[in-house]
Amino acid sequence: MSAGMHEIVSGRVDADGKLVAADPRLMALQLQAGGTRDGVLAVPALATVARLAHNLGILVSRNVIAAEGDDNLDLIVRAKPDGSEVILDIGGWVTQRSAQRRFGVDQSNQLAEIFWESDAALSITRVQPAEGQLLAVGQHLDDVFSLEADDDGRLPLIRSLATRTAFSGQAARLDNDDQLFILGALPVYDARQQFVGWRGRVTPRLTTQRGKAVRDIAAPSIAIARRAEPNGFAHELNAALRPPLERIVAQADSIGVLTDGPIERDYVNYAHDIAAAGRHLLGLVNDLTDVQTIESSDFKIDHDEVDLSDLARRAANLLRVRAADCNVRIDAPPTDDVMMARGDFRRILQILVNLVGNAVRYSPAGSVVWVRTEQEGDLAALIVADQGKGIPGDAHERIFEKFARLDTNEPGGTGLGLYISRKLARAMGGDISVDSAAGQGARFLLTLPSALSPGRTAHPE
Repeated sequence: MSAGMHEIVSGRVDADGKLVAADPRLMALQLQAGGTRDGVLAVPALATVARLAHNLGILVSRNVIAAEGDDNLDLIVRAKPDGSEVILDIGGWVTQRSAQRRFGVDQSNQLAEIFWESDAALSITRVQPAEGQLLAVGQHLDDVFSLEADDDGRLPLIRSLATRTAFSGQAARLDNDDQLFILGALPVYDARQQFVGWRGRVTPRLTTQRGKAVRDIAAPSIAIARRAEPNGFAHELNAALRPPLERIVAQADSIGVLTDGPIERDYVNYAHDIAAAGRHLLGLVNDLTDVQTIESSDFKIDHDEVDLSDLARRAANLLRVRAADCNVRIDAPPTDDVMMARGDFRRILQILVNLVGNAVRYSPAGSVVWVRTEQEGDLAALIVADQGKGIPGDAHERIFEKFARLDTNEPGGTGLGLYISRKLARAMGGDISVDSAAGQGARFLLTLPSALSPGRTAHPE
């Protein structure tokens, strides 16, 4: 007996984890998993969600995968405590094999997955691996993909945008291309339970045309970039730590994020602490990978024409939620301001997010972070100024060293951000400097070759 994607299958689990009631579809899954009609819920993924809802005493919603024969089911589970029991409402019921038949996917030879984060409007704020060319920070997800409807003519992503719930199995193609991708994401909330964006993944597939497997056109750049990475410690660390850290962050988020009902403040705080620690470690892994990449002998960077003012506004938009949480205002260049420079769009945005993010982190509540551009001879310059406690003169160069932290007792990043930013700026023929004094705030200056003047060679190291 099959269940449609939008059909809800229900069941009830008691305090001992026994399945005391179940619709036929759930009971069939229970028996297939080796359970009995009145025994303990035998489907591990469903039992985990039911136990979590019972232990926390709150409603929990999650996307899970459950085995069904030699196939897997993508399920959306809603577990709601009801006295000493938990009510399960289960939707989705999409098998991976049916998705393959629907979209002609050969899953036996997948390419590298891409992890992404975005703001509430689906503007990309982070991509991993950073070397992937499919997505870039600042892009909108719908600028890259055309969504494919499911068998019922619906789009999971669109539905999730309206309800701010997790989605999975959203098929999509590159514009004007036959390559198929599968999208999924979780909603992200801040400490005040305000919705702030999405965290998800893109899985490139092999498509089949006229009965033959055809490797995708755009996605090989991702696989090629992965193969071209140096086989050093940082990349091995990335491969070893990223998957478990992503799972830890996702599980922590699911406690304080994927809930439809109230949750005790202590549990919210615990979840945010775990997720924050996980993201800090992921940031360290990202930075170590970046360091190894930019220090490799074959590191290359683009030198295109870019608008520094536009990039500054993008960086400000990406950091507005963080700034609001700190009661700090970012004063970005006005919309009619243009400052053309030469450099790598994605890398310059990475630098600006670091500079403006640092300014927000070290600014007192109620202050302003000021971002402006100006022409300095044959250089295009961008200034990030804050009203924080400032940097002593003898530390102006030290802060650009690896793992530099002036005050280890203060919350901060990995101590690699400014080192990476200066290396990137110099690789583009520019530089980063700081003008500051203790108690007088800090003023960081990014310079790049102006697009209106002859190009410059890279800064000598």
